[in-house]
Amino acid sequence: MRTVEEVVRASIQVKEALLGDRALVVRIQQVADAMIAAYRADHKVMFCGNGGSAADAQHIAAELSGRFYFDRPPLYAEALHANSSFMTAVANDYSYAEVFARAVRGTMKPGDILFVISTSGKSPIVVRAAQAAAQMGISTVAMTGETGGDLKTICTHLLNVPSRDPARIQESHILIGHILCEFVEESLFGSLRTR
Repeated sequence: MRTVEEVVRASIQVKEALLGDRALVVRIQQVADAMIAAYRADHKVMFCGNGGSAADAQHIAAELSGRFYFDRPPLYAEALHANSSFMTAVANDYSYAEVFARAVRGTMKPGDILFVISTSGKSPIVVRAAQAAAQMGISTVAMTGETGGDLKTICTHLLNVPSRDPARIQESHILIGHILCEFVEESLFGSLRTR
């Protein structure tokens, strides 16, 4: 069994690798800019993922729709799995793999942004959502692990954490999510910040 120190070092090493990946850092900034532009044009940002990635989707959406560092107007952000009645009805009447894709088709339009979160980049329910968004001309952001999986060829933006360890990837997904929330909040509402 590893020690606490070894696990913390492993987490730090992934974040240092992220920081050292200049192309990834640039892509994170590009995604922040795209989100800011979408919100300025009165569009919304939606999120989806399975398991721990669903929790990350809900976490990041809550930071945008609630508040992050300071009080300001809410932004339209939602995790697609938040409506359990919809999820169970679609899973029952169609298939589980269709749940997020159907939500995309029913709630989104071009100009909106869909985040698809999967450590492997291969989760069928998430891949189907990305495909539905692409067919509709909706910008997509894949948050994945190192390889990008199936999502790397579907999505508009790929934020692939340089790791194959799901726990370390998820930790970095929240880091990236917090960076995006901070940049969006400051760009749109920085004048409301009380010093």
